[in-house]
Amino acid sequence: MIVQTAKAHRDAAHHVFAYVLREGDISRCSDNGEPQGTAGVPTLDVLIKEGLTDVCVVTTRYFGGTLLGTGGLVRAYSHAAKLAVEAARILYMEPCVLLRVKLDYSLYGKLTYMLPEYGAVVKEADFAENVTLFIQMKQERQDAFAKALTELSGGRAFAESAGLFFADMDA
Repeated sequence: MIVQTAKAHRDAAHHVFAYVLREGDISRCSDNGEPQGTAGVPTLDVLIKEGLTDVCVVTTRYFGGTLLGTGGLVRAYSHAAKLAVEAARILYMEPCVLLRVKLDYSLYGKLTYMLPEYGAVVKEADFAENVTLFIQMKQERQDAFAKALTELSGGRAFAESAGLFFADMDA
C-alpha cells in the first residue's frame, strides 16, 4: 500500500504509515523521514486506541513540516489518522465458508426459504439440469446448515466446502 501511495503521489514530501495485524500481533510504523516519533508513532497510537486490527493507514504530506514543528507534526498526523478512522467503515471480519450445494429444482424454493435462518447468502447460482448454488455463511453455522439440508432433502442434497475465507457478513 505504501508503495502504491508513493507512486501515485510522487511530488509529496512524506508518506507516513502505520499498521496493526491480528495474526502474530504485529504492529509497525514509519516516520518516513519526519523527525523521529512525530508521525508514525502518533498514527499507530490512533489505531491501537481505537482497538483496530488488520488495518493500515498511510498519510501523505505535501508541505508544512518545518513550519509545524515537532508538536505540530504529532498533532497533524494524529488528527489525519483519526479522520481516516472516522471516515472508514469498520468491518467485522469472521471465518466464513463457501458451500457448493447441488439439488433438484423441487427443493430450490424450500432451500432459499431456509437460508436466512443460517445467515447464508447465495453468491452464485447455476440453473442447468440441477440447481447448483454457491452459498456463503459463517463457518460456525456450517454443520447445522448441512444437517438441516440433509433433512430437508431426505439425504439427496449435500453441502460441499468450496473454500474458507474471512468476510464481513454484516455487509
